[in-house]
Amino acid sequence: MFSVFSGSLLLESKINPNTAYQKQQDTLIVWSEAENYDLALSFQEKAGCDEIWEKICQVQGKDPSVEVTQDPIDESEEERFEEMPDTSNLIDLPSCELSKLEEIADLVTSVLSSPIRREKLSLALENEGYIKKLLQLFQTCENLENAEGLHHLYEIIRGILFLNKATLFEVMFSDECIMDVVGCLEYDPALAQPKRHREFLTKTAKFKEVIPITDSELRQKIHQTYRVQYIQDVILPTPSVFEDNFLSTLTSFIFFNKVEIVSMLQEDEKFLSEVFAQLTDESTDDDKRRELVNFFKEFCAFSQTLQPQNRDAFFKTLANLGILPALEIVMGMDDLQVRAAATDIFSYLVEFSPSMVREFVMQEAQQSDDKTEKSEFLNFFYNHCMQVLTAPLLANTSEDKPEKDSSIGSTTGSTICPDNYQTAQLLALILELLTFCVEHHTYHIKNYIMNKDLLRRVLILMNSKHTFLALCALRFMRRIIGLKDEFYNRYIIRGNLFEPVINALLDNGTRYNLLNSAIIELFEFIRVEDIKSLTGHIVDNFYKSLESIEYVQTFKGLKTKYEQEKDRQSQKLNSVPSILRSNRFRRDARALEEDEELWFNEDEEEEGEAVVPPIEKTKAEDDFPDSYEKFMETKKAKESEDKENLPKRTSVGGFKFTFSHSASSANGANSANSKSVAAQTPPAGSNGSSSKNTSLSSTVTSTKQGSLIGLVDYPDDEEEEEEEDTSPRKRPRLGS
Repeated sequence: MFSVFSGSLLLESKINPNTAYQKQQDTLIVWSEAENYDLALSFQEKAGCDEIWEKICQVQGKDPSVEVTQDPIDESEEERFEEMPDTSNLIDLPSCELSKLEEIADLVTSVLSSPIRREKLSLALENEGYIKKLLQLFQTCENLENAEGLHHLYEIIRGILFLNKATLFEVMFSDECIMDVVGCLEYDPALAQPKRHREFLTKTAKFKEVIPITDSELRQKIHQTYRVQYIQDVILPTPSVFEDNFLSTLTSFIFFNKVEIVSMLQEDEKFLSEVFAQLTDESTDDDKRRELVNFFKEFCAFSQTLQPQNRDAFFKTLANLGILPALEIVMGMDDLQVRAAATDIFSYLVEFSPSMVREFVMQEAQQSDDKTEKSEFLNFFYNHCMQVLTAPLLANTSEDKPEKDSSIGSTTGSTICPDNYQTAQLLALILELLTFCVEHHTYHIKNYIMNKDLLRRVLILMNSKHTFLALCALRFMRRIIGLKDEFYNRYIIRGNLFEPVINALLDNGTRYNLLNSAIIELFEFIRVEDIKSLTGHIVDNFYKSLESIEYVQTFKGLKTKYEQEKDRQSQKLNSVPSILRSNRFRRDARALEEDEELWFNEDEEEEGEAVVPPIEKTKAEDDFPDSYEKFMETKKAKESEDKENLPKRTSVGGFKFTFSHSASSANGANSANSKSVAAQTPPAGSNGSSSKNTSLSSTVTSTKQGSLIGLVDYPDDEEEEEEEDTSPRKRPRLGS
């Protein structure tokens, strides 16, 4: 193995035909070359690991499909071992005396590398009651302050735990023995002073019975589980790659204890009924209520160990007992610890059954007659709850509109961006929920984002000194762009909402960090998915600031996509007859886009103001437009009208245009009923002739509603082509 940087040799290891090599997790190969000398090769790619693994298997004559090259137990030896009676002494244990502790420690340590010897030693320890004798020696050594003996006992007890034998755990974790086991594990030879784990477990950690537990077996099981969990999480050192499997049975021991505890509590209806009664009783004092809520929080956490069908039964039991009304009471308390615990319980319930929670909320809103389908709930949520959820976000992103210089990255003015860590954490959680809404609530959240100009407010957080909060804001925008919804895309373009993102990229400078990668990934997504509207906007407005970034090809790739699209459009334009190239007669796939732009641009009293105001203007929240819903209604009406307005070929080969208009349209006014035509036809002068600047002349004869308009006087084709080449039609930019 050679260094990537210097090319020097880092490790040379010959493949031994008898060494047991093990492949783990597709990218790791581990083996031992000598006692207490473990090696591991970690690969970045699975292919590299497979290549080396095949070479190892080739040397040892093994099939590369195996995960271990040497069987841990010889088949003949295993068969002989199975034939031996369980009561026989498979390993001769030294006598349990102070003078033999070093020999016992060496024996226990030496068997760990051999599965068959571990099994033999486990049976010997189990049959002779050896563990209890060792723990008696521990008490003697501690009384004599025999440090050497205590260090040996640490190695012995730790080694016995690594034997991974459930029958031995039953002995070691019994009420009689467990505190002495913990005592042995205090005397780690690597520590200058022993730990005080027993003192913590007996004096600091207090077991509180929120309701007296009459079942002694249940109480003992709770105590045991807490102490064993403490041994695994706190006392034992983090296992190496070779020791990880040694504690699998310990993990299982804890797991099944938790299953048993939940089952026993669930079956005790009297106990749970009493807990709920006190939790909802107004006379219960705050300290008692806090203990009850914390009990339920731990109870629900334990329930995650249950099998799915048992977990469903558990939560149904809680629902029948009235867990949701109880949570409603405690979530209204002033105690932050209680509210936090109640929120954790509520999250378990939402994960178990969203429909149950939705139904309860709707009933609380006195809408029990309504259906509790998702849409009904979302209507209620966005009308009554969303403003509560977003209030901290809106309050912390109020802004004085900055005056922008002509160059990207320079802004004057002030924006309020929270520097308080606790506030930043709160806003990050809110953004996580809003990002979920963008993905799952499509219509409702889209309407809310447009009306509140929410994305602009969120992107103010790109200025936060807390990188995690800036990343949350970026993730919110990334999820919106990931929908590839042209309505969202136009909102982003109109609001110039890439500017804060690009400012953050430029301000980040040459730092190669998560923020840098996340921003580049956003633009790479736009490039790969070929989102044309966003690509054109980015290249038109920001490419000069981005072209110097060459360590990735993302921005140059966007420019290439942009130029390719321009070429395609130009070729497409040149391939159609000149009359069809005229913008006045164009009704293609972009017709809907034109209508959407009109909805954005026109300031009609009937439809409200533009969703996103021009970047130079400042509007209060009340100035935001009517909803997306109104736009959709208008769009459907327009689609129906447009079908009637399409050009129709007459019997003499000409075109006739059927459209509706009012008296005002005869005078050139753009009425609501003739919007699509008005958008394509310049206002007529008093003499009925069209403007000289238009590319297509026509004589419009005003008739009654529903009559036909003949289009005549076609201009010279060459003159029209020249005009289109010199001034290609573009969508208006922001502020134009």
